[in-house]
Amino acid sequence: MIVIIYFCVVLEFGKENRTTSLMKIIALHEGSYSVDISKEFIPFDPAIHQIKDRPASLFIHVQPFLVKTANELIVLDTGLGYKDEQGELVIHGQIRQAGFDPGEVTWVLMSHLHIDHAGGMVFECDGQLRPSFPKATYVIQKEEWNMALNYPSASYNPKMLMVLQEYGCVQLVEGSGNLNEDIRYELTGGHCQFHQVFWIQEKGEIVFFGGDVLPESVQLLRKFIAKYDFDGHKAMELRQEYGQRAAAEKWICLFYHARSNAIAQVAFEDQKFKILPI
Repeated sequence: MIVIIYFCVVLEFGKENRTTSLMKIIALHEGSYSVDISKEFIPFDPAIHQIKDRPASLFIHVQPFLVKTANELIVLDTGLGYKDEQGELVIHGQIRQAGFDPGEVTWVLMSHLHIDHAGGMVFECDGQLRPSFPKATYVIQKEEWNMALNYPSASYNPKMLMVLQEYGCVQLVEGSGNLNEDIRYELTGGHCQFHQVFWIQEKGEIVFFGGDVLPESVQLLRKFIAKYDFDGHKAMELRQEYGQRAAAEKWICLFYHARSNAIAQVAFEDQKFKILPI
């Protein structure tokens, strides 16, 4: 399923009217999966599968995003890298279905390198691994890169990083800063030590991608510490902070693991969050 949001009309929020930019935002739904202690992502379709048959599992939805601005075509995280029945990367097929070509992507912004976010960075073609977006610059935190290379685990795939390095398409960043006038990144930690988030802005509109610090809109509605985070307390605080800023500044938020409302805005009223689907 492809969800495309065109920001080229006047939207009304309360008493305020704002003319939006010409950004297009596409949620690229790769699928739903169950994950147990093995960290293997097993496709899960509620129509044919039973939760009781996947004991001690988390149930996760995976959807990278595509953002088209006036000058850039941006991918935010790359999914698991699974292929469809025709052997094409699911993310490639969805980008084409949305009316673009993977070869047109100019930036790949990586929140972190866990396999469910980074598996689609490269793909196999004619027996060789190649960058999935050959003309793009992949933006990765330097220490996250080093962590994935030097401490391989079920969460990381160092081989993919070597492919990107061979093709010279990586931009390693440190801390927080700006890629250009329209794209900003911030080192957060929380979910993993060197996790980062991104803002994309154009003509007054701000798109926020929180990766796994703010992976689902429902996590704003329930304040909790998640066991799967490196620093669960910090991740919880960051969710609250970004949620309140999103409400105050009317960000368009992209929720990578959302079951629904993957693209939404946030309100904060009477000390409670409210999700405003777009």
